[in-house]
Amino acid sequence: MTALTLSTAAASGLRADAIVVGVAKGPKGPVVAPGAEAVDKAYDAGLAAILETLGATGAEGEVTKLPAPSGFKAPVVVAVGLGAVPEKDESFSAEALRRAAGVAARALAGAKKAAFALPVADAADVGAVAEGARLGAYAFDAYKETGRGGSAAKNGKAPLAEVALLGGKPRDAAYKAAVARATAVTEELNRARDLINTPPNDLTPEAFAAVATAAGKEHGIKVQVLDEKALAKGGYGGILGVGAGSAAAPRLVKLSYTSPKATKSLAFVGKGITYDSGGISLKPAGHNETMKCDMSGAAAVFAAVVAAARLGLEVNVTGWLALAENMPSGSATRPGDVLRMYSGKTVEVLNTDAEGRLVLADALWKASEDKPDAIVDVATLTGAMVLALGNRTFGVMANDDAFRGSIVEAAEEVGEESWPMPLPEHLRKGMDSPTADIANMGERMGGGLVAGLFLREFIGEGITWAHLDIAGPAFNEAGPFGYTPKGGTGSAVRTLVRLAELTAAGDLG
Repeated sequence: MTALTLSTAAASGLRADAIVVGVAKGPKGPVVAPGAEAVDKAYDAGLAAILETLGATGAEGEVTKLPAPSGFKAPVVVAVGLGAVPEKDESFSAEALRRAAGVAARALAGAKKAAFALPVADAADVGAVAEGARLGAYAFDAYKETGRGGSAAKNGKAPLAEVALLGGKPRDAAYKAAVARATAVTEELNRARDLINTPPNDLTPEAFAAVATAAGKEHGIKVQVLDEKALAKGGYGGILGVGAGSAAAPRLVKLSYTSPKATKSLAFVGKGITYDSGGISLKPAGHNETMKCDMSGAAAVFAAVVAAARLGLEVNVTGWLALAENMPSGSATRPGDVLRMYSGKTVEVLNTDAEGRLVLADALWKASEDKPDAIVDVATLTGAMVLALGNRTFGVMANDDAFRGSIVEAAEEVGEESWPMPLPEHLRKGMDSPTADIANMGERMGGGLVAGLFLREFIGEGITWAHLDIAGPAFNEAGPFGYTPKGGTGSAVRTLVRLAELTAAGDLG
């Protein structure tokens, strides 16, 4: 992955393939952002005019390359758009810095080293640039001929190898901590992306469990894996029911990170459908091709627990990965079947493509037995949430309004788009079943909220809980933007890590 270094060197004397500067969109044309003063001076204070001549406006995501000034050791200057000039006395937001750094890193694929001279005012800004650069430089090429011996990205170009963060303070504890945090979070988020992008013939539930087990050994996390025999013995009817049609048996994985100084505990639960055909309720043509991403929630949970361990957060974090493959076969669960869940409650399966809530139900009830201070589940759960919020925003539901608000705030802080959603009580009646305690389907309208109400039935009494439906932003089928690549995105990882940090600090409401 892209290496990060803090540097106090002058931009002119740094040996690199490129110098990255920021340019903002001003009322009368592009404006050179702070951090690029030395570069602008070398152009006789005419960098903004040159950029305007080249068609640059400073709009977010815009990239303009031009020859470096005479005397610079780097041959190229890369001007990246930051968006509108901030209001008076305000600075560029952390998210603007992340996105600009991501765009620049992607534009510099194939380069060995780049110096980023973006407008950083403090350690937090440096951390944001570091995050954006590493996330933007991501490439998944494990299955390409050019990727066998190393890391070759689009057009055979390897990701940007090194970023020197100008304006950083190599000996300052806060700056070093910001880079260390960015390194841990981005490495685990990119590992989640790798898992999401891995073809389902290689990432079976058993294979995913093996990845988690190996990571646990590496980072001091206790890992327990329940295989199909243990699941049957324990009565996990939801997970077993979903996995019944597949030759790849299901798994329930528990990852436990504990801190000796912790006074609070969190449980994260992730939907891990390694491939979703819809089962007997088969998905129509055109809806199967990206269903390897249906384990994105489990990938996010896995990455967040490992990141919490690497950061040494003073909070106990447990991750539950509910892993199964949903396939049609002679042994698959049928519409009309009744499953007895781990909680003892029975569920009439009206649609086998509403399978994520079934595996989550078992994992949520199991997680409740540990009586954590809060449970957060993450899932690519419903197409209805995509219709409601689009492809870049995840919905947040909860049994506690204050907790829901805290999650939305945490997501905004780290640059993830989310929106608070309700759990209307009148929708619960639609899941009444004449045969079982509850059906896995209810009213079609408001389907994302219905799914949240179903999950709430499997939360232990008195436990604060939230549900993140990441069906929209989990997998990007369009072109890359900001620091977000095409394919698996790692949605919700940073929000979960921030929740853990806030809980450890005692700042989570």
